[in-house]
Amino acid sequence: MTSVKYPAPMWNDLRRGLWIALAYTALGLGVIGIFLPGLPTTPFILVAAWAAAKSSRHLHQWLLDHRLFGPMVRDWQARGAVSRKAKRMALLMMSLCAVLMFATAPQWWMAATGTACMAVVAIWLWRRPE
Repeated sequence: MTSVKYPAPMWNDLRRGLWIALAYTALGLGVIGIFLPGLPTTPFILVAAWAAAKSSRHLHQWLLDHRLFGPMVRDWQARGAVSRKAKRMALLMMSLCAVLMFATAPQWWMAATGTACMAVVAIWLWRRPE
């Protein structure tokens, strides 16, 4: 079986396009998360900045300069830090989602599994510098 060799520019363009798609998808989900309880904003914005740094200087700079997103992206890139306000909001939303899951899940173990995952994320998040 022979492998097909594609020109490097084609792969570079495809890779860049995938990074840009990821950046805009994550940015869109992060913006929706501002208004929709249960959908986190901060992780999606950080993923958007990471993907943009690999593909689009313009989008990455826009995120760094943004009034709302800029501080969280800069703090994360500089020290892996998350603000106390973002941590509190994340914990509040995860707690609300856990209560809703236990109130609506058809089986208790389903809600317990989701809550356990959120608890692991909360522990990791609170261990990040501020």
